[in-house]
Amino acid sequence: MTAQRTHIVVIGGGYAGTLAANHLRLRADLDITVVNPRPVFVERIRLHQLVAGSGTAAVDYGTLLGDGIRLVVDNADRINTAEGTVELTSGTVLHYDYLIYAVGSTAAPAGVPGAVEFAFPIGEFEYALRLKNRIDELDPSAPICVVGGGLTGIETAAELAERGPERDVTLICGPILGPSLSEPGRRSVARQLARLGVRVLEGSVAEIREFSVVPTEGQELASAVTVWTAGFGVPDLAARSGLSTDALGRLLTDETLTSVDDERIVAAGDCAAPSGQPLRMSCQAAVPLGAQAANTVLRRIAGDQPAVVNQAFTGQCVSLGRKRATVQLSHTDDTPRRTFIAGRPAAVIKELICKGTVTFIAREGRKPGSIFWLRGGKRPAGESVAVG
Repeated sequence: MTAQRTHIVVIGGGYAGTLAANHLRLRADLDITVVNPRPVFVERIRLHQLVAGSGTAAVDYGTLLGDGIRLVVDNADRINTAEGTVELTSGTVLHYDYLIYAVGSTAAPAGVPGAVEFAFPIGEFEYALRLKNRIDELDPSAPICVVGGGLTGIETAAELAERGPERDVTLICGPILGPSLSEPGRRSVARQLARLGVRVLEGSVAEIREFSVVPTEGQELASAVTVWTAGFGVPDLAARSGLSTDALGRLLTDETLTSVDDERIVAAGDCAAPSGQPLRMSCQAAVPLGAQAANTVLRRIAGDQPAVVNQAFTGQCVSLGRKRATVQLSHTDDTPRRTFIAGRPAAVIKELICKGTVTFIAREGRKPGSIFWLRGGKRPAGESVAVG
């Protein structure tokens, strides 16, 4: 008599989803399917390099996914919780016993007039390719404006300035440059941006036009290409499927990453909101969340009580071209310390981390259970949410 196998579908093949799929292989009696809209793994932390032509951002899944994991290149249109199925754009329907929801994040909708028509987002692989092609067409001295003073905006502006010394690059950073950094860390970033010739303007944007940006205050700025990096959103698959989400669209879960609506659905990565208190969107959070989501599923299969989220942060890395960076050290709860590392040593650290992240995922594919992460970070105070 053939033993019954458990079917697990992982929606999303990013940092969290790929690690989760590999970690699930701790059990041999599972059928694991990863659904992803593209046939390659995207290193989102390198999209600014792809845009500037200083690097690539795609990795072959054959080097990352463990043996026996099935990759389905398609989009998930709806999760049918009543039937325990995922309906794909192609018309294929996948049955699941458990589902790991790891759809990640995407570029935030732009509410500024003209942004949809004329700005270039960078939060997805296809967006970044479109932007790269547009920049490649420009005269080397054509002005570029980057809107958004978070880490993505900083990295994009620096990369473009370093790759094109004649380029006029302006970064419109909102009320503060690098708001997640400490004051000393922000000063470090500002100095290195100035060294690259990036002009940093505080303030917001009133309108984006085809070849210019209109600040809320100040003169209109010429812009052959305007890059939009102001925040991230979340795909609306959970909401469209009738599952409970927070205001941004992240799946609401308890502290074990289990959906408050259905204990067969477990979330990981940028799209998870445990107790309504999500961790910072980052691969630093996504990879351990992928392992913990997989552990929740494995414990449920075994009839054991899943563990609560337990992970800590160490810092933030922001590259400033290929030769410089700032590494902002943090407390375990993700609040920044005053301590930072800057310049060439920081650039070496940042590159090692980028390479190491992919290496950890690939190693988990070869040897499930090898992943480790820092624990002990405090979760934000929030009301505990129970599974219904």
